[in-house]
Amino acid sequence: MTVRLSENTLSRLPADVARPAYDRRDLSAGIFHFGVGNFHRAHLAAYLDELMNRSRALDWGIVGGGVRPEERAGRAVLADQQWLSTLVEQSATVSRARVIGSMVDFVTPGEASAIIERLSRPDIRIVSLTITEGGYFLDADDRFDASHPDLLADAESPDSPRTVFGLILAALRVRRDAGTAPFTVMSCDNIPHNGDVTRGTLTGLARLQDPAFAEWVAGNVAFPNGMVDRITPATTDRERRLLADGFGVEDGWPVFCEDFRQWVLEDRFPLGRPPLEQVGVQFVEDVSPFETMKLRILNAGHATIAYPAGLLGIEYVHEAMADERVCAFLKRLEQTEIIPRVPPVPGIDLDVYFTEIRRRFANPKIGDTIRRLCLDGSNRQPKFIVPIIRDAIADHGSLQGLALESALWCRYCAGETDAGGPIAPNDPHWETLRPMAVAARTDPARWLGQTSIYGDVGADGRFAEAFAGWLDQLWRRGTAATLEAYLQ
Repeated sequence: MTVRLSENTLSRLPADVARPAYDRRDLSAGIFHFGVGNFHRAHLAAYLDELMNRSRALDWGIVGGGVRPEERAGRAVLADQQWLSTLVEQSATVSRARVIGSMVDFVTPGEASAIIERLSRPDIRIVSLTITEGGYFLDADDRFDASHPDLLADAESPDSPRTVFGLILAALRVRRDAGTAPFTVMSCDNIPHNGDVTRGTLTGLARLQDPAFAEWVAGNVAFPNGMVDRITPATTDRERRLLADGFGVEDGWPVFCEDFRQWVLEDRFPLGRPPLEQVGVQFVEDVSPFETMKLRILNAGHATIAYPAGLLGIEYVHEAMADERVCAFLKRLEQTEIIPRVPPVPGIDLDVYFTEIRRRFANPKIGDTIRRLCLDGSNRQPKFIVPIIRDAIADHGSLQGLALESALWCRYCAGETDAGGPIAPNDPHWETLRPMAVAARTDPARWLGQTSIYGDVGADGRFAEAFAGWLDQLWRRGTAATLEAYLQ
């Protein structure tokens, strides 16, 4: 028999399910978060819940929001549960469930006036973001893309914005005019220098609307950089069933994640912040070394195993790590071409860090899917892979493994596994990528000519030659044989 999660049923939950030790009626809002998904609830919301369990940060409750219509379904589920979520943290041998209660409200996604009004209240001192790598309107060189239609629409109609950044600017304008201090804007996305990027996008849009206001934003709003890390797969019926069968809890949108987590953050919060250092957040002067380490070793590592596994028909990440060829490809590429291009990180042994990454990837409890890792390559490759290729070109070092990774992505985007099975669209730009990938079979330059992804990297002769050679092998010999050729 299961217990349906709600405020009224907390006392009836099984004894092995932890629940808030605080009275949620004592909570008040302090953070507005855009992008209420699994990662947010496994990371920021979980850290805050731990503080609240210590009777700290009770005035830092989370108000959710969003801009995409599809986010309304998630809001409806959470509303039915009074904003509660079940978080299941999993090592390879142990699973622990706890109910997270740090969310206090969720403004209906897409209701711009309601979101602006809530952002404008003085109690909101931090606005946080998990809007994915593709949500920051960047070009291939990670610069603000002022030509995007949604941004142009927000520039024309700043009082009825359709983007997250338009909403933030509208609220900042209200706060400025009312004499209310501006909130801190904190990105929690996997983007190098995510605070600086957020500042660039927000001020870039502001400049399209009102250059004087843009200068005010640049001079008055704080944008701390941060590195976040926790492997958190999407929720499916599998996770709902595991929660019901394993813990006796019925939750419409539970979160399953690994037991590892990390958050390194610059301490720039003019209106204050929760005492996150008490629950393991590391505050530093410069987060850049930690960002680079994580984005290159972990995120680029995910990309490394994703596409060969997808072409081989492997469903789960831990199954990919059990495949000798995929695992060996990851190890060689990391040790020869990725880790050597990661600058030193204070207090971190990079080889030990990579060993931990491999352990995390191999955790069978997580149930992370290869398809999730393959998702949105057009936004992820420029962030995680292309910068390493650029460094390899600059230092005249090895780039064969990086070229193979790029060729594997191209081959995946052709939409067919090695066995001839269909690969369902798995990128916002799939309709453009697929015909380009098919054409690249005979003309590899067609793929590398996508300057929105590769910038000037695709024009490098040495990289282009290596890419073309590996892509030819993938089409002629298949993924397994090509990996074996690389590993010889």
